[in-house]
Formats: sequence, structure tokens, C-alpha cells
Amino acid sequence: MTERKKFIDDYLTGEFTVTELCGRYGISRKTGHKWIRRFMDHCELGDRSSRPHRSPKAVPAWVEDAIVRARRQKPKWGPRKLRDALRRANPGAELPSVSTFALIFRRNGLIRPKRRKRKTPPFSAPLAHAKAPNAVWCIDFKGHFAVGSTRCYPLTITDAYSRFLIACVALSRPDGKRVRKVMEQVFDEFGLPDAIRSDNGTPFASSGVAGLSQLSTWWWKLGIRHERIQPGKPQQNGRHERMHLTLAQETASPPSANLKAQQRAFDRFRKEYNCDRPHEALGGDVPADHYERSLRPLPEPRWGRPFRYPEDYDLASVSRLGYLQWNGRATFLSSALAEETLGLDWKGRSGWHVYFGTMRLGALERGVRGALRFTPNTASPTSMQ
Repeated sequence: MTERKKFIDDYLTGEFTVTELCGRYGISRKTGHKWIRRFMDHCELGDRSSRPHRSPKAVPAWVEDAIVRARRQKPKWGPRKLRDALRRANPGAELPSVSTFALIFRRNGLIRPKRRKRKTPPFSAPLAHAKAPNAVWCIDFKGHFAVGSTRCYPLTITDAYSRFLIACVALSRPDGKRVRKVMEQVFDEFGLPDAIRSDNGTPFASSGVAGLSQLSTWWWKLGIRHERIQPGKPQQNGRHERMHLTLAQETASPPSANLKAQQRAFDRFRKEYNCDRPHEALGGDVPADHYERSLRPLPEPRWGRPFRYPEDYDLASVSRLGYLQWNGRATFLSSALAEETLGLDWKGRSGWHVYFGTMRLGALERGVRGALRFTPNTASPTSMQ
């Protein structure tokens, strides 16, 4: 701004031509004439906004107000769903694009920033395709809903090959202890699968080492591989999710008066789903026509036997609080591995590879003054090495 004022002052002296002044100030003649014209018109010499005076595609204020009101009435609806609803309610109306809806939400403070969550370590092994009964079981919670004075968390387990609904249990809380009790009953009745597929939430997985939870640690000791779908991709468990939709329609619309009554509704649905309801993907058969009990029984003891390691491995124990203890030193590992025994394979300068059975968890190194330092493995948590 100071340079522009000096340019005008020099111009008003009449001692210089416009061409000379433009060369002296290092600007083009077009810019010089623009500054002179603004000065003569009694305008400011500062930069003007490049925003157009007219915007024929701008959203009218009354349309934006209607979108804001609708969003406040349905705060959980996204821009696409809300646009579709407004279009159905106002046929023929010209509505902005989905991206403009999202922009209006953001501009009016109608989008809450998501809290950053500690992520579960990614599962990089490919998901197995079920080619026989009990090759892969799918497990999940069908959300939760009010049942009388408490809440119901339906725990569901299906066989991925036959679509057989193995269990549908009404739990009052979705914690690991209750799930494990259900799993013990299921294993007693149906035997053990080769793999169990779940999402990355608790109690099936954790954000700790290898994504292990107390539940998946137990599965691993029983010889069951734990598969985790990718975050945000429920279609990788699509058969199970489709069953959930039918389950909600048949048993929770409306829900029962209490958990016992809700469990009876689940039991009736499970019998009908497995034995009476034809399934198009099974050629019109029912799931019970294609399912048979696993030949692998639940072993004794039920919590699984300790793993055996090669003779040249060192053995390290994990404390009740989840600390790896070895040679009088300790470093935190994972509470999911509490009171387990691990194998340490010496790899020279890279330290020790830490194994839980055949699962490589990471590397153990000596740090400053002999302190132990554990680095989690970045490869697939079920890598066999």
C-alpha cells in the first residue's frame, strides 16, 4: 500500500510519464493505469475481493434455511439421506448437490468433529473363503435396544458356509466374560471352528499388541484363527449383516418386555431361520440342510494348554498386569496375554523375536542400562514364521 501511494504522489508531480513510473516501480502499464483510475475515482488503493458480484448458482437463503432446519430435526442423517428425504417431500424442487448439503452442514456448525480413537492394529492376512461347515464362523453384536428396564445386546454367531445361525443370545452387557461363557456352551454343542471372523471392536479385538483381546487370546490357544474385517467394511461380513436385518425385523419390532421373553423370541427365530426358512443362496434349501457339527471338540482344560516352543527358544512369562518378565527385567506387553508363556528366538543384533505359539508378536531389545524394549510386529498378527 505504501508503494502504491508513492506511485500516485510521483504521478501527481507531473515530472514522470506513466511508462517511466511503471518501469521505476516494476509494474505493468495496465496496473499503473488501474491505480491511477482508482485514485481519480476516490477509491481505495488496496486489493479488492475477487468474489463475483453475482453468483447465479448460489443456494438461495430460504433453501439453506430449510436444509438447516431439516438437519436439526434429523441430526444423525447424512447429506445424501437428507437430500433424498427433502426431494421426496418436495417433488420438483431444485435442490443443491450432496456435496453442497455437506458444505451447508459444516458452514452452520452442524457437523461434530470426530474424536480420534486409538486404532486396532490392522489385520493384513486375507480373509478365508468358507468351503465347508465350520471353516469360518462369524460373530457380532446386533447393536442394542431397550428391553423393559434394561438393555439387550444380541450376540449372534453364524456358520459362513451354510448360513446356519449357531447362537443368538440376549446379553445384558457386551463384555468378554459373558461372551466367553456363551462361547463355551457353543463349543460344547457344536465343536470348534477353524476360524472366527469379527469386527475390530471389543471384546473381540483390542488396540494392543497384535489386536489381541482376552477372548481372541483364548481362541488362539484353542487352535482357532481370528480373522478381523477391515474397519468400515461390514460387507466383508455381509452374510452375517444380512441375517441381522432379518433378526431385527422379526424379533425386535417391537422388542419384548424383558430379557427372558426376548430370548424366547430369539430361540423361535433361530429355529425358523435354520429349519423352516428357505434360503435363496442355498438353492431354496434351509441352513440346517448344509450344516453339520464340527469334529473338533472343546479340549480339556477349557482355557487351553500352554504352547510348546523349540528347545533353543528362551521362555518368558507375562505377569498378571501384562508385563513381559525375563532375566530380572520387565516391559509392558499386553494385559490380554496375562499369565501366558512366550517364546523368545534370538536373532543377533535385532534382538529376540517374541512368539505366542506360532504368532510372532514383535521384537525384544535391550535398551539403555539393560532395560527391555518391545516393538510390536507390523505384519499380519497371525503370520507363521
